Amino acid sequence: MRLSALTFALAATASARNVFRHEGSSSALIKRGDEPDLSVPGDNPLSFCDANREDDLIVIEEVNLSPNPPEAGATLDIIATGTVNERILEGAYVLIEVKYGYIRLVSTTADLCKEIKNVDLECPIEKGQLKITKSVDLPSQIPPGKYTVRADVYSADDDHITCLTASVVFGGKKSLSDILDL
Repeated sequence: MRLSALTFALAATASARNVFRHEGSSSALIKRGDEPDLSVPGDNPLSFCDANREDDLIVIEEVNLSPNPPEAGATLDIIATGTVNERILEGAYVLIEVKYGYIRLVSTTADLCKEIKNVDLECPIEKGQLKITKSVDLPSQIPPGKYTVRADVYSADDDHITCLTASVVFGGKKSLSDILDL
């Protein structure tokens, strides 16, 4: 198994390449009680790390993944749209953590401007509307289990850009409701 391909795909899933966030916490939907809905808009397993995102530099409008959830051996198509509120310069970085169950597989800091080239963008990332489209071939030999990814993104000046998480289960047994798509 190519761990780098898996890590890239999971990080992409968690962060849609770490470029977007949802508009302000005041517009967050309520799940139950007074818990904010941290789900990222669109067809994806993504969530925001916290409800207070009003100072983040980027606004997510939507992220769609196909297939959702991602499947081992499949091509994962990612389409993300959003708005960059402040120009992002060289020196921006991503804190990435990938866990397999409770085991930490990856805990690293990556150069955002280097990684953003994977989706055909370059720094500086200018203010304004942005759409990212990317296909990632997932390895067919991904060990079954639950993978959790967290991607926390900062500018060169340590201003918060966004933070996203995702959990994906590979190779798990499907229930009858999953098979019937209920």
